[in-house]
Amino acid sequence: MGKYILRRLVMSVPVMIGVSIVAFLIMHLTPGDPALLLAGPDATIEDVRLIRDRFGLDDPLPVQYVRFVKGVFDGSLESMKYEVPAIGLIASRLKNTAVLAGAAMLLAVALGVLAGILSAVRRYSWIDYLSTSLALIGVSMPAFWLAIMLVMLFAVELGWLPAAGMGGVRHIVLPAVVLGTGSAGIIARMTRSTMMDVLRQDYVTTARAKGLTERVVVYLHALRNAMIPTVTIIGMQIGSLLTGAVLTESVFAWPGVGRLLVDSILGRDYPVVQATLLVVAFIYVGANLLVDILYAFLDPRIRYE
Repeated sequence: MGKYILRRLVMSVPVMIGVSIVAFLIMHLTPGDPALLLAGPDATIEDVRLIRDRFGLDDPLPVQYVRFVKGVFDGSLESMKYEVPAIGLIASRLKNTAVLAGAAMLLAVALGVLAGILSAVRRYSWIDYLSTSLALIGVSMPAFWLAIMLVMLFAVELGWLPAAGMGGVRHIVLPAVVLGTGSAGIIARMTRSTMMDVLRQDYVTTARAKGLTERVVVYLHALRNAMIPTVTIIGMQIGSLLTGAVLTESVFAWPGVGRLLVDSILGRDYPVVQATLLVVAFIYVGANLLVDILYAFLDPRIRYE
C-alpha cells in the first residue's frame, strides 16, 4: 500500500511542475500592464518605473518564474495590490471556500448517491423517471441562472434566506445548493448506471437466492462495487466545485478564493492569480490521490497488485 501511494505521489510531481509553468505564463500573456493599474491614472512615468522595479516586472521570464516558485515555497511571494504575502492572503480566503465547497459536496453526494440507488432499484418506475429527469436538469442548468432564480424566490419574494454575504448557516444554503446541484446530477447518473450493471451480476443473484433481504443485497453486496466508478466522479467533482466557486462566490458575495481570484485577475495582481491557480491545482491533485487510496480500500485487488 505504501508503494502504491508513493508511486501516485511521484506521478503528481510533473503535473504540478506543468501547472506552475502554465499559471506563470498565462498572466504574462494577457494584455494590460499591472504597473499602470497599480500606479493609477495620475501616476508619472517614474512612478510606473518604480513599481516595475519593485516587483521585478522587467526581469527575464525565467528569472521571474524562479522567483515565483521560490516565493510560493518560502512564503515571500507578495501581492502587488494588497502588499501582503500572497499565500497568507489565499489561506485566509481558502477556509471560506472550503466551508462552501464542503457543504456543496455533502449535499451533492447525499442526494446523488441516494437518487442513483433509488433509480437503479426501482428502474423504469416513476421514481426512476423523476430522479433521472431532475439529474438531467441539474447537469444542464446554468449555475448563474439558478443562483438568480433562487435569490429572487427565497431572498426577495419569500425573505427566508439572505441574498449575499457570509454569516450563519442561513447564508450558506443558497450558494451551497447552486454549487452542488450540477455535481449531484452527475453523481446520480453515474450511481444509477453502475448500480444497474452490478445488480445484474451473478453474485447478486446468488445473494438473493440465499434468502438475504433486498436491503442487505443492495447496500452490503452491490453498493460497494458500484461505488468504485462513483468515487472517481466524486473526486473529479471536487475540482469542479473549486472552479465553480469562482462564479458562485461572485454572485453571492462570498469572501472565498473564487472571489479573490476574480478581483486579482481584474487588477492584474500576478502573484495572487498565479499562487491561487497553483493552490487549486494542488488540491485537485490531492483529491485524485485520495480517490486512488479509496480505490485500494474498495477493491482489495489493487492492494494485492
